[in-house]
Amino acid sequence: MKYLTLTLRQPRETRHPMQNFIADSPAVDREELLAWNILREEGVEYVLFYVEGEIDPYRAAMDEVESIPEYTLVPIDSRSFYAYVRQETRETDTDFRSVFARRQLLVVPPIEYTGGGHMRFTLVGAPDDLRTLLGDLPERIAADVEEVGDYDRRHGTVAAGLTDRQFEAASVAAEVGYYEVPREGSLADVAAELDCAESTASNLLRKAEASVMCRVVGE
Repeated sequence: MKYLTLTLRQPRETRHPMQNFIADSPAVDREELLAWNILREEGVEYVLFYVEGEIDPYRAAMDEVESIPEYTLVPIDSRSFYAYVRQETRETDTDFRSVFARRQLLVVPPIEYTGGGHMRFTLVGAPDDLRTLLGDLPERIAADVEEVGDYDRRHGTVAAGLTDRQFEAASVAAEVGYYEVPREGSLADVAAELDCAESTASNLLRKAEASVMCRVVGE
């Protein structure tokens, strides 16, 4: 089973209004689509977002979107909240999603909406479907492939931001005792197992540690 992580760049005029709001407003630092339920026959969908940012500007932006008749915002703390949204499916979204629906592919949540108005997510499925997907996307959508490989996400959501090589380095470090107190394994041991220079091993571990700790503390 293979996976593909990509960033899709849509033209401004076809993006959801809230994507444009995120791109334009300094009020939102991050938004992730956590779960969704699309009722195709009714043309309605229910979606759950995690948002890092200011809730009042976000609420004001939601009130201006005609395709969103109902929503609920639930604060987590002063800088984050959940958004539970009932919205009408837009024709441009149906056209875009049909490319994925014709294939044996699964989207692995979350879908991240970036400050550039783009979306980043991971797909899992048959290698042939992943290979042909990009060529069938609408011409207006550009795709940047970030990662591709054999799917293995045993490290879970806390380390979901790691590349496969970063996760491998962290796993090796744990195995050789690099994280024991007192330390039982050295950086040289990690580098030897990874078959790379110590500087490369150090860089991989520092990036992995930074990514994990940022997720742990919510930054």
